[in-house]
Amino acid sequence: MKYFLVALTFLAFPLLAQKELDLNAISKKHAVGSFKELYELLSLSNDAHHPDDIEKNVQWCEQAFAKRSFTTQRLATPTVPLLLAERKVKNAKKTVLIYLQIDGQPTNPAQWDQESPWKPTLKEKDETGKWNTIAYERLYEDLNRDWRIFARSTSDAKGPAMAFIASLDALKKLKSEPNYNIKVIMDFEEELGSPNLPAAVTNYKNELRADMLIIYDGPRHVSNEPTLSFGARGICEITLTTFGPRAPMHSGNYGNYTPNPALRLSKLLAGMKDDDGRVTLPGFYDGVVLTEEEKKILKQVPDDENEIRKFLGIAEPDKVGTSFQESLQYPSLNIRGLDALFIGSEARTLIPAKATAEIDIRLVPSSDPDRLIGLVKKYVQEQGYQLVDKEPTETERMKYAKIASFHSSISYGAFQTPFNSETGIWLSKAILKAFGKEPIKVRTAGGSIPISPFVITLGIPAVAVPTVNADNNQHAENENIRVGNYIDAVKTFLAILMEKL
Repeated sequence: MKYFLVALTFLAFPLLAQKELDLNAISKKHAVGSFKELYELLSLSNDAHHPDDIEKNVQWCEQAFAKRSFTTQRLATPTVPLLLAERKVKNAKKTVLIYLQIDGQPTNPAQWDQESPWKPTLKEKDETGKWNTIAYERLYEDLNRDWRIFARSTSDAKGPAMAFIASLDALKKLKSEPNYNIKVIMDFEEELGSPNLPAAVTNYKNELRADMLIIYDGPRHVSNEPTLSFGARGICEITLTTFGPRAPMHSGNYGNYTPNPALRLSKLLAGMKDDDGRVTLPGFYDGVVLTEEEKKILKQVPDDENEIRKFLGIAEPDKVGTSFQESLQYPSLNIRGLDALFIGSEARTLIPAKATAEIDIRLVPSSDPDRLIGLVKKYVQEQGYQLVDKEPTETERMKYAKIASFHSSISYGAFQTPFNSETGIWLSKAILKAFGKEPIKVRTAGGSIPISPFVITLGIPAVAVPTVNADNNQHAENENIRVGNYIDAVKTFLAILMEKL
């Protein structure tokens, strides 16, 4: 009997290996088969500032999901709609809601190393590290997993969206179905902060009702190993403008007499942080307490701090937390843009009339965005500034020595789901079966995604399944997706579709 059991065990290994091989093969086959549709989708300009372009993306998604036997419904908002696609199965145990982002960041074509950001371009790296264009059609031949497709939204996040669609085709080829209903919500204003999403989730609560939410967005851990992210920071924004003379003035004629708003703004901003990069506003980090158990969880992420610094090109990080993962557990204050007058070849000897800073604050679950915005506002006022809503009037100019305008908005809050939640356990099992290893589990991702409205309003847990390469240049010029990551994304999503709930 003992020898019989041993023989059965040895027989089982080839069967498991064959199953793994088949999953790899079918994922690659359908990834390759989807490259034409990916090209079509990436060719559509998707800056949410241009609703006419977004409409083309909405129509494309409607057709793509209808082709896969989904019903679709536009969820109207004051601007562009959300799109809900739904497919039911018999005897469903649960309903899973999947979040996809379809819009992308604004783009300056002149900054891209190719004909157009909306003409997907396949490239390979040479021995000098330069990316050279090769024929896109080579993807249909004997592809190289290290090739990359360059276009706006390849990674953030049309690539993952198309990979999910390809996984549906692979599932059909296998003549399989999940044991749960699928709802897919597509967001076409994520890069604007999803301003209409919270109200839409409330208005369409019944249509969106589900047992859990999974998010197909974001980069894997820098090691490029399979990853799950159990939380994300929220975000709020501040626009701060300081005012000087009524119009730009000659720096020779009026320098030493006319206050310079750019210098004053710089001093305001510099005072918000110390030399270690910690926010100096009293109470900014209140409420953030990491237990020893939580710190232990953070240390399980296999970060190489030296490699992270090398990747970033910095000798030393800021000292908010004792590690990269720990730094992400705190709210952050970032100066994301500055504007006064001209630089470079357009520079002029002028004192600016005003200077503006765009600030974003990343939120953690214990953050109250109104309180943090209030701390910044209070700080500006304590520096002697009279706050106005718009350009100061003549009366205000003559009355107040320091004038600034302050505008703020809250996009969405943070969310966090326990590792041992039903959703986390289910997704971990799927990835273990697909890749033969446990996924790296990230407690909180650094970026922000508009998930808290779903978590709060629908009362469901959420976990992100990031699949793209970490060095994808998202939000910047030359955004790209590694071909191997795209294929792995198809495999990941197929494994999740096949994993029973």
